[in-house]
Formats: sequence, structure tokens, C-alpha cells
Amino acid sequence: MASVPVYCLCRLPYDVTRFMIECDMCQDWFHGSCVGVEEEKAAEIDLYHCPNCEALHGPSVLKKRRGIQRQDALISKEVGKPVHTGSAVFIKELKCRTFPSADEVILKPAGIQLTVEYLEENSFSVPILVLKKDGLGMTLPSPTFSISDVEHYVGAEKEIDVIDVTRQADCKMRLGNFVKYYNSPKREKILNVISLEFSETRLSNLVETPKLVRKLSWVENLWPEESVFERPNVQKYCLMGVKDSYTDFHIDFGGTSVWYHVLWGEKIFYLIRPSAANLALFERWSSSSNQNEMFFGDQVDKCYKCPVKQGQTLFIPTGW
Repeated sequence: MASVPVYCLCRLPYDVTRFMIECDMCQDWFHGSCVGVEEEKAAEIDLYHCPNCEALHGPSVLKKRRGIQRQDALISKEVGKPVHTGSAVFIKELKCRTFPSADEVILKPAGIQLTVEYLEENSFSVPILVLKKDGLGMTLPSPTFSISDVEHYVGAEKEIDVIDVTRQADCKMRLGNFVKYYNSPKREKILNVISLEFSETRLSNLVETPKLVRKLSWVENLWPEESVFERPNVQKYCLMGVKDSYTDFHIDFGGTSVWYHVLWGEKIFYLIRPSAANLALFERWSSSSNQNEMFFGDQVDKCYKCPVKQGQTLFIPTGW
């Protein structure tokens, strides 16, 4: 029988109903109730030290407070207080806003047109949306493939990273527990999975990446066979989210280009061009002490809205 991961001072398995916080030193997770951290106050902590690490490294570090509220912070019209990204109020206000359409900047070739030669001629400097997967040379499960099928092929005991959308914070749980949460008629939290890499699972046999991706992948084509470093598994990710799953702005790790295919449902992207000015603004925003009170799309000249519907595939170049 597979062992169940345990956490905190109490050494109990993950419980989706209990707030947890990660220690920035030992990377273990702790129940707020066990270590005296209230969920509402966790956003004020910059570096959290658990009781054991506090003895070695000193107390937790709080975020620096600013004397006045930034004018570009999100302010709730209902209560007059800053709105935290991911909160119910934030999601409600975001849905009511209008943004420039991504059609102003993206390319929309047919799948058969999207080749290395196409990129050499048109460059890969703007996102590309392919409306039908025909011609992309990729293999996928049918749209009837469910989250329970993911559990079957990956394994219920698989430990996964999950984002608590309201807090915009990571937590860990078993895939089987996430599936139960997903299928539950009543969900107390909005949880989102964006980093389930499944290359080493049976699910990998059902998915073949687009032909263009296989041709351009540095990992697949250039990673030395006798490298002292283990070849990273970064080719196949499964994303699973419920309604209102929001992930704040980010640039993918290592400046990589990425692709997304929506098997079922819809995913909305907010895209910002990686100009020198926008990258400088992003650096300032991402290091701000009140980042979770500022919608980065308001910091730049244009933030494009790009809905990706079921059956469509989006390719995003580095930096966007």
C-alpha cells in the first residue's frame, strides 16, 4: 500500500479544508492553526520560518509596508478597500472589464501551415492561435477524456502542486484528493492545477506534442546523452481548473516558449508584449510588496484578452 505524504508538526496528510503555509527555509508545509498563523495575515509575511527553522534563522520576515496606497492598486467599489488578485471581488470585476482583442496582434495559420519554414518567414515574435488541431501532427485523448481518466493514468497517489486561487499560493495534495474536490458539488475553495508534468506516467502514451514543438525542442534534440545533469521533464503538462481559476501574470521559466491545447472547456489568456518598457514594469511589479493588490495589466499600455476555446491550440513565444 502506497504511503501518504504527511506535513506539519502534527504529521498529518494534506486536508483541503485547512489553511497551510510553506516554510521558506525547509520547504515543509504547516497548518496555520498548528503554528499560529492566521490565513488572513499570511499575505503580510514575506519569508515564513517554521518553529524549527525560527530557532536557527530567526523570526519570519514581514513585507515592508508603504506609507500611502499606490494609485494603481485595485480598489473595490463596494467596500473601498484594496482588492486582492484571485479574490471573488477581483474575479467579478475582471469579468466586467473590456480589453483590446488579441486578434490585433496574434497570427492564425492553419495547422498544416505551422512549420519551421513558416516561423522563419513570419518569425515567432507574437502568439499564434490555431483554431483546429488538424495538420499539427499531435495526438490527444478525445474530448470525453475526464479528470477521473487523468487520475487513472497518472495515479491517485501522485503528489501535485495546487494553487489556492483566492490566496494565489501553492499547496500540495494527492491527485486523488483533487479529483474528489473537482467532482464535488460544493467547493469551499477555488483550486487550480497548472504544473502536473506527466511525461513519466502512462498518460504520456496518449499524448504526442505538435510536430513543430518536437522539431524545436532543445530538450529533445540538444540535451547531451552523457550529461552529468538529469534530462528535465518539461514537455507535457496537464492543466486542470474549475470556473474562476485565475493565475496571476508570469513569464514561463527560463524564457521558454509554450503551447496550450484546450481539450475541453475554455481558457482565457491576458497577454502583454515583452517590450523593454513592459519587462521593466514587470520586474518592478513582481518585486513589489503589494503585488497582490495590483493588476499588472493596468501597468502597461496594452493588455490583450485571448480566449482559447475547446479544440484550439495557442503557441506563446518567449517573454509574453
